[in-house]
Amino acid sequence: MINNPGSRGGLKIFQSFSLLFTRFISVTNSIGSIWIFSLMFLICADVISRGIFDFPLRGVPEIAGYTLVGSVFLQLAHSLHEGRFTCAEMFIEPLSKNRPLGASLFHLVFNLLGFIVFILIAYGTWFKFIEAWPDLKFGVEDEFTILVWPLRTIIFFGAILVAIKYLILLIEVVFVIKDLISQRMINPSPKQPTGIGYFSIIIFIGIAIMILALGDFSRVQIGAISFIGVLIVIFTGIHIGVGLVFLGFVGTWIMMGNPNIAFKLVKLASNEFLRNYTLSVIPLFVMMGLLITESNIGKDTFDAARWGLKKVKGGLGVATVIANAIFAAITGSSIASAAVFTKVAVPEMLRHGYKPRFAVGTVAGSSVLGMLIPPSLLLIIYGFVAEQSVGLLFLAAVIPGILLSGAMGLSIIGMAHFWPSYVGEANEDDQTDENLKSSFLKVIPIFILVGAVMGGIYGGLFTPVEAGAVGTAGALIIALIKKRLTWNKLWKVLLDTGHTTVTVLFLILAANIYGRMLALSGFPQSVGEYITTANLGFLSFMILYILILIILGMFLDSISILLIILPIVLPIIASFGGDYIWFGIITIIAVEMGLLTPPLGIAVYVVRTTVDDARVTLNDIFIGAFPYVVIMFIVTMLLVIFPELSLFLLN
Repeated sequence: MINNPGSRGGLKIFQSFSLLFTRFISVTNSIGSIWIFSLMFLICADVISRGIFDFPLRGVPEIAGYTLVGSVFLQLAHSLHEGRFTCAEMFIEPLSKNRPLGASLFHLVFNLLGFIVFILIAYGTWFKFIEAWPDLKFGVEDEFTILVWPLRTIIFFGAILVAIKYLILLIEVVFVIKDLISQRMINPSPKQPTGIGYFSIIIFIGIAIMILALGDFSRVQIGAISFIGVLIVIFTGIHIGVGLVFLGFVGTWIMMGNPNIAFKLVKLASNEFLRNYTLSVIPLFVMMGLLITESNIGKDTFDAARWGLKKVKGGLGVATVIANAIFAAITGSSIASAAVFTKVAVPEMLRHGYKPRFAVGTVAGSSVLGMLIPPSLLLIIYGFVAEQSVGLLFLAAVIPGILLSGAMGLSIIGMAHFWPSYVGEANEDDQTDENLKSSFLKVIPIFILVGAVMGGIYGGLFTPVEAGAVGTAGALIIALIKKRLTWNKLWKVLLDTGHTTVTVLFLILAANIYGRMLALSGFPQSVGEYITTANLGFLSFMILYILILIILGMFLDSISILLIILPIVLPIIASFGGDYIWFGIITIIAVEMGLLTPPLGIAVYVVRTTVDDARVTLNDIFIGAFPYVVIMFIVTMLLVIFPELSLFLLN
């Protein structure tokens, strides 16, 4: 909050401008959200026209790619305003509580850095706009072409909006700092922490960057130092996408000794990289998952599974795992699963006598299935970064997904029989109107949707992008038939889809810039050569890699981990002759363990914020989820030792 800035007139002008700007970026965000929704109809129209009339619509991939990059830059500023840019808060959040002045100084630097990065993107895009004006086109000549300059205009315009938003945030922090200093002068206290000591960290980092810029380092050394920079970005709480773009730009500049090459890297990635039809799969599957969530299908699935397992000891726990697995097959989101089943399964388990720790731990632990069982957002991102087929990755995840689900279910039955003090003396008898017919009617829409999406991909009827569009349309129809989707809920789905898509795609864009710099440095190849010469066996490397992913998961979200670590380890896997598809499955499971481990444990925090029971603490959820971390580790090691478990369906 801004208090006593010293100039009331200036403050009012600033607040009025900030409010007006927020309304404006809300409009641009709405346009981008509607744009993505329209993309689903366009792709479905192409599928229907091709399948029924054998007449594919011309230019749909070009329009989809064009649409995607435009919608991303239209929504970036509002996503920043809503606090959706990814960062790790294990340092900055407690600092804000204990030393607000020190935290404000850090935020001052963070916002300045964000402003610089998006000015760089806008600056590079302006020159790309000049190149495209007035008649540069792309597409297939005499069939379908699109003018390029409108796209460049949107990118430039969107980057400027984000830069302005960062500038507004920076000015707000200046007012906060001024207010904190004024309060300290009016009411000085020797015990009051200043936070100046923490600001010395910022100065130290700045000096280190200057030394790096002026020093004589090899490319490999610069790459290694940049990776240390990534760790600093994570630890301090800088927006990770902003930090990766900045490190990629500075690293390229220092290595090449020429800022123009670094500018070219940023402007090419910003203008060309996201204009990719394949990336359209991300917003489509995100929207499908959100529509399914709003349709209350999670509760329907749980009710059917509960009825089917009513005679099994620990049946409600197993029902939670099965419902999570089925729900995962249509949402691809661990976070959505954690939120839905905390509301649905936890109250039922507590009502039937299960221990609170077991109930919340089971929901958190089984929620990770959402990112392994296809369609999975993490598998899509891995496939794009590793340049692997998303369809093959989905197919490879089927057996590991079943294996992990089965291991969790059997473990719950085992705990119910041999460790009842942990599970609780549950009473599985339940007076319910559920029967075979009602259960079947509840799950049949789910299986139809899963069959349409996954069957279409594996049967060669759809590409993953087309499957995403068909699945989204199917989810929309199901929600409408069930009469569980109002206009307000639909609009919320569209806005959430836009914010999630923008967050993910900006991270991918930033990781591409950083990854190109890292490849230019030769650092990943050097690490691979070192591991080879150090006689570190493949199994030892994989164990070390899994442990590193678990540790990173304690502080960072899954997508950021993938985008940071993959450019380094993929060349190493290639040197060992490892299969990228198999490696992707291992990576996803290991990364998902981080959703359950402290201090970050995103799935655990989702459960904590959703659960409505005073008996449940954060520690209870972490402890309750720990057995599932052990199960995941055992399953991961089985897949490492027996890779054919992942690759069986591909042969």
